[in-house]
Amino acid sequence: MQKKLSILLFFIISYSAFAQVGGQSVYQFLSNSSSPRQAALGGKVITNYDYDVNQPLFNPATINEEMSGRLGLTYVNYMADISYGSAAYAYTYDRHVQTFHAGISYINYGKFDGRDEQGNQTGDFSGSEIALSLGYAYNVPYTDLYLGANAKLISSTLESYNSFGVATDLGAIYKDEKKNVNYGLVVRNLGTQITTYNGVREKLPLEVIAGVSQELENVPIRWHLTLENLQKWKVAFANPARGEETIDGDVIEEKVTFFGNAFRHVIIGAEILPTKGINFRLSYNFRRAAELKLLEQRTFAGISAGFGIRFNKFRFDYSYSRYTLATNTSQIGLMINL
Repeated sequence: MQKKLSILLFFIISYSAFAQVGGQSVYQFLSNSSSPRQAALGGKVITNYDYDVNQPLFNPATINEEMSGRLGLTYVNYMADISYGSAAYAYTYDRHVQTFHAGISYINYGKFDGRDEQGNQTGDFSGSEIALSLGYAYNVPYTDLYLGANAKLISSTLESYNSFGVATDLGAIYKDEKKNVNYGLVVRNLGTQITTYNGVREKLPLEVIAGVSQELENVPIRWHLTLENLQKWKVAFANPARGEETIDGDVIEEKVTFFGNAFRHVIIGAEILPTKGINFRLSYNFRRAAELKLLEQRTFAGISAGFGIRFNKFRFDYSYSRYTLATNTSQIGLMINL
């Protein structure tokens, strides 16, 4: 355990200089959940090592032979006219070379009314982004440690502006077979823009994620604990709407405590009957809940839930994620064993 913690701390310290969170980088769609199963478990689970062919889009170390021949398709009708989705497929070449994984992720921002500075209509325009990935995992000989990598080509078109980039995901997972515990660590979206939108080079949404999950021995539950955005400690911010007004009319800014910031890195979740034909999932994302909560109103932001049903060679998955009183997201997925 001490050795695992040392490795984890090494990764965190090594990448702290690249600290980024949402809204500070390009290609933000790369951070979207890759499947309904993952969305229902909080959006960033990296420790599922089984049939789920969508999992390697977040942690390439989970690529394994059980995924071979499976095709995963995901679609999300997001907010407004935005939609995004993904497709993933795995193929085992042979026992020596093992399994390759290929994936596509995309987002379509819909159509917009173009206007000039005077408000005159200039015509409609749209925006979309897509990423193609190829992944491979390697089992370190005589150990239960698996290492993996994704290579990604990224293309983005926003109105008349275009950008092209490359990135890689580096992942590791350690399987403790005796205790049925999986430990995962991922550095996502290490890369750069090859061509920029307007001559200004921007950072990619680099993120370090760590996770642990365990399937209980006498209870049909696998619990998950995920730590997100470990490349940056301070992810909390003061919300001006939550400031307190003094008698003199001054506003005291909201204070985010040490524990308030710490919990914003935490996602907890559980999967009931994880190996059966039908299973259920539930999670709570602390950062999402804290950032989207409203004063004196219960919004249930941060809660996600879903289920999966298997029909022979088909598996249907669904998730529901709560954001605000007015906004929520449903995600559907189909996995086919070809």
